[in-house]
Amino acid sequence: MPIPTPTADPDGDKPIVTDKDFNAALPKLSDDINAPLEPIPQDAPFTPQTADKAPDSVTASPAPVVAPGTLPPPSEPPAELAQPLVPLDSYNTVPVVEVAATNDKKGAQVRYDTVINGLDALDLGGDFRTFSALKKGGGKAANIPMVTARAREDEALAVRLMKSKGYYDASAVSVIETIPNDPTRVRAVINAVPGKLYRLGAIAVDAYPLPPDDLIARNLPLRTGDPIEAERIQGAEANVSLQLGQTGYPFARLGTRDILLDESNFTGDYTLPIDTGPRSRFGDITTNGRLAFGADHIRVLRRFKPGQLYDTRGIDDLRKALVATGLFSTVTVEPVDTGKDAPDGTRIVDIAVTQRVGKTRSIAATGGYSTGQGLRAEATYTARNAFPPEGALILNAVAGTQEQGAGITFRRSNWRQRDRTLSFGLAAGRNNYDAFNAVSLSLIGRVSYDSTPIWQKKFTYQYGFELTGTNEDVYDFALAKRRRGTYFIAALPVAGQFDTTNDLLDPTKGYRFKLSLSPETSVRGAVRPYLRAIAEASTYYPVMDNLVLAGRVRVGSIQNIARDDLAPSRRYYGGGGGSVRGYGYQRLGPFDPNGDPVGGRSLNEFAVEARYRFGNFGIVPFLDGGNSYESSMPKFKDLRFGAGIGGRFYTNFGPVRVDVATPLNRRKGDGRIALYISIGQAF
Repeated sequence: MPIPTPTADPDGDKPIVTDKDFNAALPKLSDDINAPLEPIPQDAPFTPQTADKAPDSVTASPAPVVAPGTLPPPSEPPAELAQPLVPLDSYNTVPVVEVAATNDKKGAQVRYDTVINGLDALDLGGDFRTFSALKKGGGKAANIPMVTARAREDEALAVRLMKSKGYYDASAVSVIETIPNDPTRVRAVINAVPGKLYRLGAIAVDAYPLPPDDLIARNLPLRTGDPIEAERIQGAEANVSLQLGQTGYPFARLGTRDILLDESNFTGDYTLPIDTGPRSRFGDITTNGRLAFGADHIRVLRRFKPGQLYDTRGIDDLRKALVATGLFSTVTVEPVDTGKDAPDGTRIVDIAVTQRVGKTRSIAATGGYSTGQGLRAEATYTARNAFPPEGALILNAVAGTQEQGAGITFRRSNWRQRDRTLSFGLAAGRNNYDAFNAVSLSLIGRVSYDSTPIWQKKFTYQYGFELTGTNEDVYDFALAKRRRGTYFIAALPVAGQFDTTNDLLDPTKGYRFKLSLSPETSVRGAVRPYLRAIAEASTYYPVMDNLVLAGRVRVGSIQNIARDDLAPSRRYYGGGGGSVRGYGYQRLGPFDPNGDPVGGRSLNEFAVEARYRFGNFGIVPFLDGGNSYESSMPKFKDLRFGAGIGGRFYTNFGPVRVDVATPLNRRKGDGRIALYISIGQAF
């Protein structure tokens, strides 16, 4: 029954319903708390919220009579109204766009354009486009919410980028717009507002004093008033870390920077804590792990000496030298504190090398073709550490239309000195060319100081010996016929090269000069000593980023012996892929009555190229010229010229070269076209 509610008399303080009447109207409650609940009457009236669900045959009961001054009985609200309100920011305020399904294979149903406002003026547009979620999506999405989600990610990206430039009050808002007359496409607009630029205020370094006194301040290139740019600050800190490592502090550590922003002045006070550790000097070398060689050989590779002030450049250099041996799968080089002090109070640190030897055997093959030399292929087997340390055993075989041979070589790399190589080789072969047919056996020993792809040196050299026995056919002008002869040759070759170019295989600037001398003795009945000499210079000039002009000259001379007393294989010839292109291999110079080249005691050559590169390909027009002469000194006349064009395919191990050339002043017997295929530039 209705419960009267006590109310006050509007004209006085006397209640309309007394407390006694109110309490009497309350229903009695059972004292049994475990008693079952009373069932809900089935004829209860429908509420307005459920009236639309009532069957047609049911009529609503009349509303209960309510006494004046009382409230109607409460009714249960719908369950939906009892739930907490949904946060406002979870509502999708983007207008619903009806889109038609497309036949896109990836299932994208919405295409969108991306517009960025406010970042290009800060020079951040490129960085934004690189990392943008919208840009990575390629302008396609499955639905509008996906576009919205990407735009939200790009809002955060834009804010991060602006803060990295010092705009710490930056904000960004994304808007998804419909495109009129195109229900399948929308436009995602990112509006970036940088706000005020913050600049550095006070700059402080929290570190103990260290010698030299201004080491950190001099190498921390930050000044009050500079923009608080992340790249600028990180670069300055990296420079401090680098300089500390190069001036004797191997254990220096930079702490976490602190920048206290002042929003009223748009400044930030910068503090950098640094733990420099002890100033140190190099100690000894130690090594462990699966060893390719011991500490003694590592001491040969290092460029620093014990007692020198610690420098990370020495550590990096040693690490590169170890990697260049090709003997390790992994190798680490780290300083280790010995706890011992030098006489001047600095700390002594040993260098610990941890080795993990890798595969030391390899098989390689090369091949090529040129007019005059025909096809040529070479296979090589190398055991790089057959005789530790770095003692390699090399087996090679050559097969070609005009050359066949095999050889075995022992090579000791980094022999008693960094980058110095000792080698001994035994080679046997047969060469069948228009100029001569030779069967030879050679024993060669050589010491060389070499450039490598990691360390290209300005000056390199080599010296050694060569003992060769060769049986060759030669045209005897006195007998007017060809005959075979056996020659025994002893030589002491020496060569030096000065190189300022920027690349061993594909130089684009600089120059090279090389001089080779070989005092030799030919023993064929009588001992005939003579001197072979050849000088070569080349230069490279970059006209543009993708165009290089290259030029080469070469002159050679053989002194103190008649041409006919020389073994044909020791004479000078011109023509071929490494000489004057367009002419056959060794077909420039004097001829015998049968039209075969006989070689000479001197030569002169030149070549010019225009190397134009586009991507991994290149085009090279060229002009070559030269000749060889019977005289001991070149005459620089009667030059033969060849011209042509080449193609280049650039790989990570050097360019692959294909040259096509033609002789410009062709003689009888010269071909019209010559083809050359090899690895590396012509010079």
